[in-house]
Amino acid sequence: MAVLSKIRERSMFLIIIIGLALFAFVLDPSTLKDFFSSNKINEVGEINGEAITRQEFIQELESYKQQVGSNVSEMQAVNAVWENILRKKIYQNQLSEAGITIGEADVWNELISIPFVQNSPEYQNEAGLFDEQKFKQFLADTKENNKELWAQWAAYMGQLKDNLSTTTYNNLITAGLGASLKEGEFEYLYENTKLNADFVYIPYTTIQDSLVKIKKSEVESYIKNHKADYEVEASRDIDYVTFEIVPTSDDENALKTEVSSLIEDFKLATNDNLFLSENQSDTYIEDNFLYKSQVNKQVSDSIFSSAKGKVVGPYKDNGFLKISKITEISRMPDSVKASHILIPFVGAQRVAPEVIRTEESAKKLADSILAIVKSKVDKFESLAKEFSSDKSNSEKGGNLDWFTYTRMTPEFRDYTFKGKKGDLGVVKTPFGFHVIKIDNQRNIQNVVKLATFSRKIVASEATENAIFRNAEQFSLAVTKDNNFLDVANKMTYTIKPAIGIKALDENVPGLGNQRQIVTWAFNKDTKPGDFKRFDLEGFHVVVSLTSSQEKGLMSADKAINTVRPILINEKKAETLTKKLEGSNLQDIAKLNNTNVMTAVGVSLKSPTLSGVGVEPKIVGAMYFAQPNKIYNSVVGDRGVYTFKMTKKELPVLLPNYEINRKRIADSRKNATYKIYEAIKKASEIEDNRANVYSVN
Repeated sequence: MAVLSKIRERSMFLIIIIGLALFAFVLDPSTLKDFFSSNKINEVGEINGEAITRQEFIQELESYKQQVGSNVSEMQAVNAVWENILRKKIYQNQLSEAGITIGEADVWNELISIPFVQNSPEYQNEAGLFDEQKFKQFLADTKENNKELWAQWAAYMGQLKDNLSTTTYNNLITAGLGASLKEGEFEYLYENTKLNADFVYIPYTTIQDSLVKIKKSEVESYIKNHKADYEVEASRDIDYVTFEIVPTSDDENALKTEVSSLIEDFKLATNDNLFLSENQSDTYIEDNFLYKSQVNKQVSDSIFSSAKGKVVGPYKDNGFLKISKITEISRMPDSVKASHILIPFVGAQRVAPEVIRTEESAKKLADSILAIVKSKVDKFESLAKEFSSDKSNSEKGGNLDWFTYTRMTPEFRDYTFKGKKGDLGVVKTPFGFHVIKIDNQRNIQNVVKLATFSRKIVASEATENAIFRNAEQFSLAVTKDNNFLDVANKMTYTIKPAIGIKALDENVPGLGNQRQIVTWAFNKDTKPGDFKRFDLEGFHVVVSLTSSQEKGLMSADKAINTVRPILINEKKAETLTKKLEGSNLQDIAKLNNTNVMTAVGVSLKSPTLSGVGVEPKIVGAMYFAQPNKIYNSVVGDRGVYTFKMTKKELPVLLPNYEINRKRIADSRKNATYKIYEAIKKASEIEDNRANVYSVN
């Protein structure tokens, strides 16, 4: 009974709902199903009537993320997957309409022709030739026993099929994109025909822009008549004021006092690593020698004139406040020339597959080579060619030429820089055993090792609170005055704009990756004039929505900067054409207080008029004009013209035009990227990603 009572109470509501549904059905019966269905809610988009479901999109998205890892952001991945799905479905649709099917045999033939499959020893017979049955068995075993690896192979074959679809379609199209010899002849004539002409020219600049009035209705009318040029996605414009959380001089001085208090304890510390750890240093000991050029200039002189154990600082370095203790002083060259013979072993880095030598046997071989070169150093070069696995320099007798301290792996570096010219020895590195000969050293100088205690110079809690209060006070003032711009100017804050933000953007110009701001700007409840404070990492920002452009035709306010110059020139042309009527160029020039100008040797390929500039429309009109006939009031890009073509000089005819024909054909076939863009433009695409990835 309670249920029936509720139904009676809401009967009018139900009647309205059913009425709306029936009305939609009368207009379009298919909408009734959509009205009572949640399918549309679960669609990310639609391509030529085929839905892209959320489930399909998310699966593709997760697969893409696994491939690229953390190299892309969420929205970058979303956009890449959307384009991938579009391309795949568009080409599938085109092939289907053409009656072409990419079958399993096509994919298989493509797969087994790939070099890494053909050349893998795993799939070869005893003669070293690719064995298709072995490869089939491998895939069958993988499908049965290794689901994760099979998923990778399946995804790869799916990608092959998509690529094959694209290639097949493009090949079919480009097969018909040839050119005839007649086209080659026309191109040759167009490019090489020379024109002479006399003309009178009045530039648009003779009429001041301020004298031409453009109405908003004229801008709107122009946009409607040129819809293709002014179709835009939904976008938002914002203004924002940032309140960066930066340390003050008081913060820096307080930190300086704190760091300075540690100097004496640092001097007395016998375990520098322990000292840095216990005092929560932001950096730790780096066990490398430093040259003077590598040390902060503020303290380099002091450090290189001090003794071991001296603590220098505090000093500022890349946003940190530091004190440095000299832990070791030595002398080393700034560069070394050395040769080596590399003997790798199983388990070493970058070891070749054919290496089966154990670490023990590698050490014995290196020691025996060392013994030989110690007794007869001139054998080093020939032994390097025979035994060294470092093929990049073994042919040069192992010569590594000159290198700096930071170039080599630490063990190799330490031997060559701490040793002296002429030294011979064996050194183990992650790559194997090296028989090393130090050939030369230069610029020997003092170097130091430092233990450095550092603290990042950051804003104190008091400073953070003060900056937060500034942002909050600004927000409250905007709430009271209801004018973001006026309040910012009164409080002398710098306003920064971000124009044309799209629904799926995540980067806000000047603020970086701030998806939350984009989401707020596109929220259905956010209207122009609304503002919000965002508390972000390292700063606060107060954002105001200044403009909202919905998907469709660009608004007159948005388009006026591009449309107004066009309309101004059109109105100027209307005025100027009346001044250029007549049957005699000299009279027309005299009437307009100008001179008759001459164009000599212009062509469609180089449509530049001397004294004017590039004018393709006018040169095109001259090309098709009758000789010595006056053509009045021809509108160009720079002004209005009256002209007379006086001479048309055709080029010498060629025996054939194969070169021109081939150039046209090649340029068409090389533009296959335009094929997809053309098909995409002609497709019916509904993109609902903004509904899925925005909070509305």
